[in-house]
Amino acid sequence: MASINIKKLHHVTICIPTGFEAEARDFYTGLLGLQEIDKPKSIPGIWYKVGESELHLGIEPEMYPTKRFPAFEVDSLDSVRKLLTEKGIGIKEETPIPGYKRISFLDPWKNKLELMQRV
Repeated sequence: MASINIKKLHHVTICIPTGFEAEARDFYTGLLGLQEIDKPKSIPGIWYKVGESELHLGIEPEMYPTKRFPAFEVDSLDSVRKLLTEKGIGIKEETPIPGYKRISFLDPWKNKLELMQRV
C-alpha cells in the first residue's frame, strides 16, 4: 500500500470570534510574545510564527462548526490527491496561498485535514 510522506507540521489553525482581533493580539502578541507574520488579505484572521511552524487564528462568526484543523506539508500533492481519490476520499481544493497549493479532506469522524505543497 502506498504511503504519504509527511515532512512536517506546517501550521495549526484555531479560532477566535468575529470582532476579537484586538483582544487576540493582546494575548498572543502581548502576553505570549509571538511574532505576527503577513498573511493573504483574502483570508481573515491573524497569523503567527512559532518556531519552524505557524499558528493561524481563524475568524469564526459562530464558534461551531469550527475551522480548527492541522495542515501538513507534503512532497507531491498530485500523488496524494490520486491516492486519496483511489481510496474514495472526497477532496476539496483550497484557496491557494503564496508559495503553496493546498487541498483538504475529512477523516472518518469529519475532522478536516489539510495537505500543502510548496510551489
